[in-house]
Amino acid sequence: MWPADIEVQAGQIIAAFAVKGFKVATAESCTGGLIAAALTEISGSSAVVDRGFVTYSNEAKVAMLGFETATLTTHGAVSRQTAIGMAQGAVRHSGADFAVAVTGIAGPSGGSVEKPVGLVHLAAAGRNGALLHREMRYGDIGRSNVRLATVRTALDMLMQIAQAE
Repeated sequence: MWPADIEVQAGQIIAAFAVKGFKVATAESCTGGLIAAALTEISGSSAVVDRGFVTYSNEAKVAMLGFETATLTTHGAVSRQTAIGMAQGAVRHSGADFAVAVTGIAGPSGGSVEKPVGLVHLAAAGRNGALLHREMRYGDIGRSNVRLATVRTALDMLMQIAQAE
C-alpha cells in the first residue's frame, strides 16, 4: 500500500518509540490522516500511536486542538504559527509524548503568490517542550506527491524530535 521508504520510516519510528515507551499523536490538515495511517500500518503500532486529529477546517483546529482563532486570522491556516499551534495542541489534547502537525496547500488549486501550491508547514512538539518547524516548498508536483512528500518529512521530524530525548 505504501511506498517502501515510508513503510521503513514508519517501522523505525514504531520500533524506536516502543523501546522508549513514547506515545505519538498526529494533527493533520493537508494529509488528511495519511501520517497516522502510515504509522498504524506497522504491526505493534498500538503500543505507540495514541491518536490522530484530522483538522482540515479551521473550525476543527479550534474545536479539537484548542487552537486560537486569532492565530488563524492573523497568520492563516498555512503558516508556521498554525503548524506549531497544531502540534502543541495535539500534545495537550492527547496522551502523547510527541506530536507532529502538518498544514499546507496540496493543490492543484488553492495556491497564491505568497502561498503557492506545494507549500507545507510542519511542526513536531514534545510534552517536554521540544519543538521543531520546517517550511517545505515541494512545488506543484501533483496533489498525491505533495501529500506523500509531507508524510516523509513528518516521519523524519518525529524521529528527529524523539532522538533528542
